[in-house]
Amino acid sequence: MAGITRGFLGRRGERDPRLPPGQYDARDQWPVLHAEATPRISTDTWTFTVEGLVEHEVSWTWDEIHALPRARYDGAIHCVTTWSKFDMTFDGVSVDTLLEAARPLPSTTHVMAVSHTGYTTNLPLADVTDGKAWVVWDADGAPLTVEHGGPARLLVPHLYFWKSAKWVSGLRLMDHDEPGFWERNGYHDRGDPWAEQRYQGD
Repeated sequence: MAGITRGFLGRRGERDPRLPPGQYDARDQWPVLHAEATPRISTDTWTFTVEGLVEHEVSWTWDEIHALPRARYDGAIHCVTTWSKFDMTFDGVSVDTLLEAARPLPSTTHVMAVSHTGYTTNLPLADVTDGKAWVVWDADGAPLTVEHGGPARLLVPHLYFWKSAKWVSGLRLMDHDEPGFWERNGYHDRGDPWAEQRYQGD
């Protein structure tokens, strides 16, 4: 990727401590990477559903989810393809707010994020609760573009970005782990950038 400085070096030649191992600072660029054709999803028909091991299956329309308390994330994102991007702002709703409405059963241990395209990715419940995950529709003060997952995507910024499912349509709560799309194709089940959990066996 021309024009990107790989690994910011400070005044003393030190690596930026915000960069996880093996990552470089994408600076002003936000690379577009996905395994599917880019869909065109109207907000008139968009929905988000929490289902599975819940007391109440709940779905929201675009207007209904925007009526929920807003939440913001300020910070970095990290892609398994080795770029990181700092000082980003995302606005949307906390996954905690959505789960509070659905009331997960005590047996819930994992969630499967599902997209309108059929894409899936698995996550431990602990990685999407306690202020760690959001459904977002604005990035840096502007509506999320379709290339970056708009109208809304999942945001789980402490994990590699393939876990932040684009074009997200819901969460299915489960009492076990099962692989999603990239996990079935050799990627790590969890994807912690600081542990370099890129591929199965890492």
